[in-house]
Amino acid sequence: MSSRLKETYKNEIVPALEKKFGYKNTLEVPKLDKIVVNMGVGEAKENAKLLESAMGDMQIITGQKPVMTVAKKSIANFKIREGMKIGCKVTLRGDKMYEFLDRLVNLALPRVRDFRGVNPNSFDGRGNYALGIREQLIFPEIEYDKVDKTRGMDIIIVTTAKSDEEARELLVQFGMPFSKN
Repeated sequence: MSSRLKETYKNEIVPALEKKFGYKNTLEVPKLDKIVVNMGVGEAKENAKLLESAMGDMQIITGQKPVMTVAKKSIANFKIREGMKIGCKVTLRGDKMYEFLDRLVNLALPRVRDFRGVNPNSFDGRGNYALGIREQLIFPEIEYDKVDKTRGMDIIIVTTAKSDEEARELLVQFGMPFSKN
């Protein structure tokens, strides 16, 4: 099963980017490398069940089993010790990555309240894009009644682009709704 976005990339986006940036070789065209979805669950230090439900939500959203993340350092102010389980993340590649981006752009983001587009300046200078989401409820797979607590998540889209401009154009071609301001 090949995803719709992957076909669009091969047939429409690659030629459009080659034309715009004047690439000599098809392999120069930036492509999606991976998408990392991260959810920090700070309350997990008191209640381990919260982390399990967060992992359940993330598995439903991404279609892949999340990995627990642990604290690298002890931070007294946050009452965190090194090695404590404080979140979960999923790294998506291949078809699952394209399917997730498709759902994010076409289903989830339009459901955000007062949505005016994502910040066009959240690139890191090396062609990767970071996006924060306030609640997991914007994904249609999550059933509102079964949610114990709304949680935010970070979505990092890693591309092979050399510059932010190339990465931005790639994501625009994928339909990422950047705000105009």
